[in-house]
Amino acid sequence: MSVNLDEITAIDVHVHAERNEGQPQDPVTSEVLAAAARYFGGHPPQPTAQEVADYYRERKMLAVIFNVDDEAGMGRRRLGNGEVLEAARANPDVLIPFASIDPHKGKLGVREAREMIDAGVRGFKFHPNVQRFWPNDQEFYPLYEVIAEAGLIALFHSGTTGIGAGMPGGGGVRLKYSNPMAVDDVAADIPELKIILAHPSFPWQDEALAVAVHKPNVYIDLSGWAPKYFPEILIRYTNTQLKHKMLFGSDYPLITPDRWLKEFAELPIRDEVRPLVLKENAIGLLGLRD
Repeated sequence: MSVNLDEITAIDVHVHAERNEGQPQDPVTSEVLAAAARYFGGHPPQPTAQEVADYYRERKMLAVIFNVDDEAGMGRRRLGNGEVLEAARANPDVLIPFASIDPHKGKLGVREAREMIDAGVRGFKFHPNVQRFWPNDQEFYPLYEVIAEAGLIALFHSGTTGIGAGMPGGGGVRLKYSNPMAVDDVAADIPELKIILAHPSFPWQDEALAVAVHKPNVYIDLSGWAPKYFPEILIRYTNTQLKHKMLFGSDYPLITPDRWLKEFAELPIRDEVRPLVLKENAIGLLGLRD
């Protein structure tokens, strides 16, 4: 990666590209994002991958960027991994590309994963709620094993989601799939797979902390929640047992890194822990100094 890590202020491990360059927003996506905006408050932008790069370069941050392949589960047109990869190649000083593959694609998904690894992705994003799958269904293990063999990361959404929130029937999104205990099975069965549990995992925060303490290969990113709402137990574990396993993530564009960092600065986080969360833990997990 062509970047001086000492000049980087932070590494945001959870950033979304929301639309392809030159393409209008898919109507289903627009409806879902409107509901998410009401859930999070405000009217977030719908950035392309290049716009994400420009935004994070201004802030001297690195961004782990991805989309979500949820065509089958949500009926919204897939953004695809190609534009994320293309933008990352054009902006190696700021973007770290992850791919997204619907696990239901089976052998085709495994094939795509290999292609994405050869193309240079650093990990894969899974969203059990909107992709409608149990992470611990062994039908999907061949996909995880390909990721593990490459030494890359599987990032799983965990806990509730703003996607579908407030829509009739929650937009058909079922929260049960994102209980972090399902990912505990994956961590036990494939211990060489590096895993990130995305978000404070409400209503399963204690479960997520237990998994991360128990399984050496499981980390937690703190995205998707404004830090002023972090529960006390999450702050306590960030300061102590999990100080080397907590990662800064915003969930941009739904929450901006500016807001997240401002509120995080107001939390009672130990001085020696802050740089670990904001940058050093991600550097180690992503192998950026290798």
